[in-house]
Amino acid sequence: MMSYMMTDSESPLPLYAQVEAALAAQIADGTYPPGAQLPNEASLLATYGISRTTLQKTVQNLIARGLIEIRRGKGTFVAQPRLTQPLTELSGFVEDMRAHGRHPSARLIARRVQKASETVAARLSLAPGTAVVHIQRVRMADGTPLSFDETWLPQDIGEKIMEDDLEAEPIFTLLEEKYGVPLIEAEYRLEAILADQAVARALDIAPGSPIFLIERTSFGEGERPVDYEKLYYRGDQIQFVTRLARRKPSRR
Repeated sequence: MMSYMMTDSESPLPLYAQVEAALAAQIADGTYPPGAQLPNEASLLATYGISRTTLQKTVQNLIARGLIEIRRGKGTFVAQPRLTQPLTELSGFVEDMRAHGRHPSARLIARRVQKASETVAARLSLAPGTAVVHIQRVRMADGTPLSFDETWLPQDIGEKIMEDDLEAEPIFTLLEEKYGVPLIEAEYRLEAILADQAVARALDIAPGSPIFLIERTSFGEGERPVDYEKLYYRGDQIQFVTRLARRKPSRR
């Protein structure tokens, strides 16, 4: 271990802050690169000569700073740098992650035909109760869960897509390249919310963690809605940015 990992009994900083600074320094200098697993609890306790309570405080602070993350059943890992995702054009998750140099993957949770709720029906310009296809997936970047996606499609196209490999093939690509349904534009609604139990479980985060919810309705030719999604993004892993032009003020 590096010498700066030792704690100083004469330091004005409390022990948890000293250990926090030491681990943060090792993350910054690449000793523990993004995605690397930190030593287990027993090893850290022995290295620093601190109590479990002190270590828990250290870990909580590093998580709050976005430097590390806990993966249930696996351990504690150095977090990937937060992605900055521009909202300037209609693009899919796979396209976005490849643009950032990250490896995208997906885990299929469910796919089913169900009756459209009032909200889903309104977004897809259907009558409430109309049959639609509902698909749920966890989207990952370099193996880290980043987004929990819920997608609703009209039944005619959705039942075709249900038969495809939805862990390997992006829905946007299937729509455009396999089924000849071009995507022209989309409406986005973005808000900050707290993760409920189901979303937290899917994203491997604690319930109540801050997340982004994007509601996206994609339109094809003739302004036909062809895809409605609720995308739950981890707030500690991504930020969204856009650039706006100044509206010329009216002069009276």
